[in-house]
Amino acid sequence: MENKRIVIATVLCFVILVGWQYLAEYMGWIVPQEEVQQVETQTETLVTEKTPEIEIKENTPFFAPSEGKMVVVDTPLYTASFHSGGGILDSFVLKNIAQTSAPDSPNLDMIGEEAKSASPMGLLINGTPSWNKASWRVSADNLALANDEKKTLVFEGNLDGILITRELTFDASTYLISEKVTYNAEQGKAAVVRVGYTFAGTVYSSSSTYNPMQVIWNDDGSYKHEADVDTLTEEGIVAKGPLFYAALANNYFLSAIAPETKNGLLKARIQSNVWRIAYEEQPISVNAGTPISQNVSWWVGPKENTLLEKAPNELETAIHLGFFGILAKPLLWLLGFFQKFVVNWGLAIILLTVVIKILFWPLTKKSYKSMEQMKKIAPMMEEVKKKYGNDREALSREMMQLYRTYNINPMSGCLPILVQLPVFIALYNALLNSNHLRHAEFITYLPFTDILWLADLSVKDPLYITPLIMGATMFLQQWLSPAVGDPTQRKVMMLMPVIFTFMFLNFPAGLVLYWLVNNILSIAQQWWTLRRVR
Repeated sequence: MENKRIVIATVLCFVILVGWQYLAEYMGWIVPQEEVQQVETQTETLVTEKTPEIEIKENTPFFAPSEGKMVVVDTPLYTASFHSGGGILDSFVLKNIAQTSAPDSPNLDMIGEEAKSASPMGLLINGTPSWNKASWRVSADNLALANDEKKTLVFEGNLDGILITRELTFDASTYLISEKVTYNAEQGKAAVVRVGYTFAGTVYSSSSTYNPMQVIWNDDGSYKHEADVDTLTEEGIVAKGPLFYAALANNYFLSAIAPETKNGLLKARIQSNVWRIAYEEQPISVNAGTPISQNVSWWVGPKENTLLEKAPNELETAIHLGFFGILAKPLLWLLGFFQKFVVNWGLAIILLTVVIKILFWPLTKKSYKSMEQMKKIAPMMEEVKKKYGNDREALSREMMQLYRTYNINPMSGCLPILVQLPVFIALYNALLNSNHLRHAEFITYLPFTDILWLADLSVKDPLYITPLIMGATMFLQQWLSPAVGDPTQRKVMMLMPVIFTFMFLNFPAGLVLYWLVNNILSIAQQWWTLRRVR
C-alpha cells in the first residue's frame, strides 16, 4: 500500500507539471484538433451560397490607405490612431504598459507594425472590404478624453449604394469601445447585408510555452481556444453558433470582438505572421429610408479583471483560470490583497503560500504522522509479505489486520495530497494568468551586484537560481522522508528532484517562487511533525 501511495503522489505531480495539457484535452478544456476540423466541416455545409461569407486567405485584401488622414483618440489608458478611410485601427498604444521590462522599452502597441495593414477593426460587407471599396468621411479631427469622459467618433461611408455609419464611443475609464453600426440604402435601392468585423495583431510582446498567443472564443458560455501556429497557418479555424465573443489573446492581453447578437461565424488564421480573425453576423435586409442598426463591442488592452467584469458578452471569461477557476479567483483576490500592503508581488506570493500552508496544516500533519507510522511497521509488513507472498487473499487479510492492530489508515498519507491538488492547480493557473505579475519585480538585482535578477516574475529566472534552489529543497525533503520501501524505489524517488528541476528551469519566476517557498515550509512542517511524533 505504501508503494501505491508513493506512485499515486508521483503521478499526481506529473499530472500538474507535465501531463496538464493532455488532462485538459481529456476533460474538454482544450478542443482537440480533430474536433476543430469537424466543426469546420460542419460549418462549411451550413453556409449557403446565396450570401458571400468571409474568407481569410492569402488573397484577402489588406488595407490600402486612400487619401485621408489619421484621427487620434487619446485617453488616460491608451492612444489610438484610426484611418479616416473606414475607421481602420492603425495603432493602439497602451499607456504605462511597456513592451518589455527593459528600462528604455517603448509602450506596447496592441496592433504592431506588421498588423496595421491587415485591417484591424475593419468592416467586411458581403465579403467586400469596405475600407478599400467605400468612400468615407469622419466627424472629427482628434478626440481627447479625461477622467470619466465619454466621446464618440463617427465614420460615414457609401459602398455601392449601401450607406454605412460607424459610431465609436470611447470611455476614459476602460479599454472597451462601444460601436453602433447603422445601415441604410440610397433612394430606390435595397440590399441584403452580411457584415463581418475583423481584427488583426502580432504576438503581444514575448511569447512562450507558458504564455502563448492564441485565438479564443466563447461558444455559448464555454471557453474555446486554439494556439497551434501550424494549424492556424495552414488550415485556420472555423466556429459557428452562439458565439459571445472572438479574440486574439495571451495570458495578459486581449483584442476582442463582441457583437450584441451573439450569433455568428468565426474564422481565424495566421497570414504573413499576422494573426487575423473575422466575426460574421447573420444577414439583414436593408431598404431605403429604413435604417437598421447593429451593436458591437471591442476590447483592446490588458486583461484587467475588474474592468472585464463590467464588460458585456461574458468577456471576463477571457481570463481563463481552468477547471478549478472557482478556487483560483479567491486566491487571486487574496494575492492582490497582500500586494496592497507589502507593495511587492514576490512578497505577496510568499504570504499567500504561507496562508495556504497554514490552512492545510492539519492534513499535512496527518500525512507526516502516517508516514512515520508506516515506517514503524515496515519490518512487520515485510515479514507478512514473506509469509503470505504467494497467497494474495491471505496477504491482504493479514495486512488489514496489521493496520487495525496499530490503528493505521494506509490512505491517510495519500488523501491530503488529493485534497490539496485542486488548490495547487488553481494557484498555478492564478499565477500564470495574473496580468499584475507581468514585469512585476521581486528582487530586481542580484544582491551586492548590478546584475538583473527577478525583475519580471512572468518570465523565467535568467540566472536559474530559484529553480536550482527549489531542486535542492526537493532533495532535502526526500532525505528527511522516512525510509519506507525497497532501496530501488528510494533511488527512483531521489531522481524526482532532478527531473523537476529541469522542468522548472523555464517556468515563470513567480511560479517557481511559489514552489520554492512551499517546499521550504513543507520541510519545516515535516521536521517539526516527525520530531513531535518521535
